[in-house]
Amino acid sequence: MRSPTIFALTLLISVILLGDPLQFSAGATGNRQDNPNIIFIMADDLGYGDLGCYGQKEIKTPRIDKLAAEGRRFTQVYAGSTVCAPTRCVLMTGKHTGHARVRGNSARNADGKTRRLIPLLPQDVTVAEILKQQGYATGVFGKWGLGENQTSGIPNQQGFDEWLGFLNQRHAHGFYPEFIWHNDKPRFFDNNLGGNTKEWVQDAFTDFALEFIREHKEEPFFLYAAYTIPHGRYEIPSDSPYSKRKWPANVRNYAAMITALDRDVGRILDLLKTLNLDENTIVFFTSDNGAEITYFRRAGQTEDYSSILNSSGGLRGWKRDLTEGGIRVPMIARWPGHIPAGTTSDFAWAFWDFLPTAAALAKAEDHLPKELDGISVLPALLGKEQKGHEFFYWEFFERGMQQAVRHGDWKAIRSKPDAALELYHLPSDIREEKNVAADQPKIIAKIERYLKTARTDSPHWP
Repeated sequence: MRSPTIFALTLLISVILLGDPLQFSAGATGNRQDNPNIIFIMADDLGYGDLGCYGQKEIKTPRIDKLAAEGRRFTQVYAGSTVCAPTRCVLMTGKHTGHARVRGNSARNADGKTRRLIPLLPQDVTVAEILKQQGYATGVFGKWGLGENQTSGIPNQQGFDEWLGFLNQRHAHGFYPEFIWHNDKPRFFDNNLGGNTKEWVQDAFTDFALEFIREHKEEPFFLYAAYTIPHGRYEIPSDSPYSKRKWPANVRNYAAMITALDRDVGRILDLLKTLNLDENTIVFFTSDNGAEITYFRRAGQTEDYSSILNSSGGLRGWKRDLTEGGIRVPMIARWPGHIPAGTTSDFAWAFWDFLPTAAALAKAEDHLPKELDGISVLPALLGKEQKGHEFFYWEFFERGMQQAVRHGDWKAIRSKPDAALELYHLPSDIREEKNVAADQPKIIAKIERYLKTARTDSPHWP
């Protein structure tokens, strides 16, 4: 055993050469507490009304409902777009579709017929790049949609340390793929080769999430969990617990997918608690856009089954619409000890606010790009008062260019470039059924002035 004198001398030398080990330990702990883990879970084509905590009566979502009970449920949050690729670009870059690099799932070539996918470029700054500069480990799984292999848009070129999933959104339509990407190499599902359906990709995604959390439990991490359910083709190992429901098979599968997602969200939350990361992790849960109407119909069917589940939650429209049913999404945020539990907020915000909000959580505001459409909504998350956006903006091109603007309680929609604006008063007309544009010339004039500066031209989406 060393004598007290020798121990004291050794400790003194260590302090001189390395600094106070106790001070270093305290500093490391303080840094860990000051930089919360961030988990952003995003479903694919989950409707505003598909969760129990948002009024769903038929689909079982107990773990997500508990997430809402332990956190803050927002009722007026908007996706970046009404389809997957642009909404993901908005989320990652903090720019709405009037300024984002990717404004549609694909862009038309000069011939006007063929289409191509547009990747993020090296100069595009993502939330992962900002958090990485603050010492965060960064991981993503699921659907990416912002760059094909060997382009500048792949996740590993856009700030993510590790990635597993589908680069191409069309490839993501299947749930028993022969391969997905793990970083820059394909990962094969041997049991699915030749059209077999033995390995459900959802399980691989959740396993990735759990392993990523375990691996980085000693450092701050950002996990972007971009699940591909409940998007069609509605392939799932079992339609339990809805097997006995007298619904069409695609509706049973859709509901079962959401309940399976709920189960896997619960697995992630349970691991956080097991690893004592619960109170130092903020978890977001949302969807990329509104529900897809086609899951209620099949070839040759004329009956509309949308009344079975009420996936749009009483809102008008679906995916590919700029009405509320296409772009208003569920949003839950939970951070024990920081976000007031069991609360509901009607504060309006959108996906382009996530990047500056994540930067605020990580104290990385100095790393923010100069040109952003988003603002930090951290005060609103914490239950504090804050000033919101004067305008929200969307544009969409699959049916010719369409635009939408929200200004306070007013929602304006332009169905085609030369069309007059429609105007709806959301508090009194949430289904956007009564066009009051003729009665509100001042509001229309104000929105028209805003539209003149709301976007910059894009070579891909002019």
